[in-house]
Amino acid sequence: MEEAIRNFPKQFEWEPKIVNAEKWKSLGKYILCGMGGSHLQGDIFQNAVPGFDLAVHQDYGLPRWRDDVLKQTLIIVSSYSGNTEEAISSFDEALRNGYPVAALSTGGDLLIRANQHKVPYIEIPDTGIQPRNSLGFTFKALAKMVGRDDVVEEATAVGKELEVNAARFEEIGKQIAEKLKGKIPLIYASNKNYSIAYNWKIKFNETAKTPAFYNLFSELNHNEMNGFDITDSTRELCDKFHFLFLIDTIDHVRIRKRMDVLERQLRERGFSVETISLGAGSMLQKIFSSLLTADWAAFQLATLYGRDPEQVPMIEEFKKLID
Repeated sequence: MEEAIRNFPKQFEWEPKIVNAEKWKSLGKYILCGMGGSHLQGDIFQNAVPGFDLAVHQDYGLPRWRDDVLKQTLIIVSSYSGNTEEAISSFDEALRNGYPVAALSTGGDLLIRANQHKVPYIEIPDTGIQPRNSLGFTFKALAKMVGRDDVVEEATAVGKELEVNAARFEEIGKQIAEKLKGKIPLIYASNKNYSIAYNWKIKFNETAKTPAFYNLFSELNHNEMNGFDITDSTRELCDKFHFLFLIDTIDHVRIRKRMDVLERQLRERGFSVETISLGAGSMLQKIFSSLLTADWAAFQLATLYGRDPEQVPMIEEFKKLID
């Protein structure tokens, strides 16, 4: 795992290529179907390229859209292993109904099907890492498949920036992990940065093997925050929470105000609150810089707890039990 995090910036050197490219065409509307680490690139793409017509589907089958709309939409099925049952069901349903379909994977049943049916696909490098650590590969693959070569090029440049600043992200991550020992991370961000907050959460869940949760401004100001108006009778329920506020300089001014006020309220009630700046640069730079910091924080926290940061034994056990 440590090597995978250190090598993460190098993923952006890879240049994705579409197999069966003659079958590919730009439709202007896209759905990414995937689960777990295999849909994260779609969430990030929505954040980095606002207004682009990309939906993310995390379920069996396909979204309940009108047939005529789906026929004009490229359905991109993403499964890192190529064997995720929900993704396979999405691919099969698209084929059965004659919808445009493509695939992103390292191999498995998904690429076997893609080859059999001569549909466009991109084979992601299989370097033996976990899907959550492969976002450089999967993001560039998605950008290529939706015809955004400009985003592919920008991602390549971002990788070089990450390499230059890698030591700083590692140090910040280590500092965050030390503060989180014995705590439950609760990650808050603006609605537009939901993909960053969600990625922080799942990295703590999978890498550090700890509970972690996220929510978004300003929705949380209308419900969740009131759960932390603690009294003596509820203090024990809340003692373990440590808040991480992801701060973006381009957030709406009223969102920034809400963050400042809630931070003060939480501190007054005895909670520990950490503010983490997304920094400067392009949205893509902010996203991947933050996620590399999150990788280090989760890795260091796993180390502090004496846990294997790479494997996900409970998830693997679950898969066997439902097989």
